[in-house]
Amino acid sequence: MIGTVLVARPDNAGDVLLAGPAIRAVAAGAREVVLLAGPQGRAAAELLPGVSRVVEWRTPWIDPNPPPMTGPHALRLLRIVQGVAPELALILTSFHQSPLPLALLLRLAGTPKTAAICADYPGSLLDVRHVVDEELDVPEAERMLGLAGAAGFELPPGDGGALAVRRPLPEVGHLTGPPGYVVVHPGVSVQARAWPAESWTRAVHDLVRAGWRVVVTGGPGERALTARVAGARRAGLSGRPAVPDGWAGRAPVLGSAEETRLPRGAVSEQEKGGASVWESVTDLGGRTTFAELAAVLAGASAVVVANTGPAHLAAAVGTPVVSLFAPVVPAARWAPYGVPSVVLGDQNAGCRGSRARVCPIAGHPCLSSVPSADVVEAVNRLAFTKEAVR
Repeated sequence: MIGTVLVARPDNAGDVLLAGPAIRAVAAGAREVVLLAGPQGRAAAELLPGVSRVVEWRTPWIDPNPPPMTGPHALRLLRIVQGVAPELALILTSFHQSPLPLALLLRLAGTPKTAAICADYPGSLLDVRHVVDEELDVPEAERMLGLAGAAGFELPPGDGGALAVRRPLPEVGHLTGPPGYVVVHPGVSVQARAWPAESWTRAVHDLVRAGWRVVVTGGPGERALTARVAGARRAGLSGRPAVPDGWAGRAPVLGSAEETRLPRGAVSEQEKGGASVWESVTDLGGRTTFAELAAVLAGASAVVVANTGPAHLAAAVGTPVVSLFAPVVPAARWAPYGVPSVVLGDQNAGCRGSRARVCPIAGHPCLSSVPSADVVEAVNRLAFTKEAVR
């Protein structure tokens, strides 16, 4: 068994979560796995089984808001790596990223052996150069697991290679109520992958009318979006639900839209008083840590989300995903992995494969064309799948 292995995945949270199976394979054959993460992926890194500790460095050729590549910044990484003193480093990348800049810095830090997927000639920078056919759209989790195998690491018996997080997760029933709700996560880190806010709002309305309790989630910088999508400002819905006795988990099925302004079972601030009912829509925007978000997703019957980190977090806790997926990257590589899922969106739109961060086509047709009725139908189908497994 090898001693310390440094695994590098300095990307966003979703990329780190997809690296989980490869990291568990390394952990099965190493005494210690240290994960080098960026600031956007650290919280996810700390949830991964098999990771002994996490070190952080902001990578100028990967970070979406890159710091200057200066001598002092490089020296900081060299000191981090020298403190870890790995016997081997695995550099995990996506197909459009080169491992060679980081391989060079690891060599300068004294790392004796490095491994990476690399199409370019690496010279003396790599000891294990794993070459794959990038014309094939292999799921990212499997692509990274292939590198681990090339470096001599395999998943232990009984590990099927699904995404996973450390358990137990925090208790979040005071935020969500009992299981049986649907999570809607409207935020994205890349504008080109966003479903329009008005479509999210319509989907929440239609999910409630179909009988679902909805929990809207988002990060601290997405509070305005989650409030809009949840209708908290428009309809006066409270973000502080009260736990009922014997609540069955789903909101009542509604009648016509003219019957009531608020869904039955919802509580306005004016009506709330001492009532003990859960609202049909709860806004948790900015109110959860990453681990608490994982727990919220774990309690859901289904999650509706674009191609962003929480889609992979939902997969890591075993919850089915309705994926509003813009084809700027291939769904075959980055769709939710290892759980029942439905991919919505025109995968043959003009932006296909562009890796665009801002939508290059007026009207954002790949996602704006998706009706909320399709979301409700997919939720009903996937939620039945999860409930059948329980």
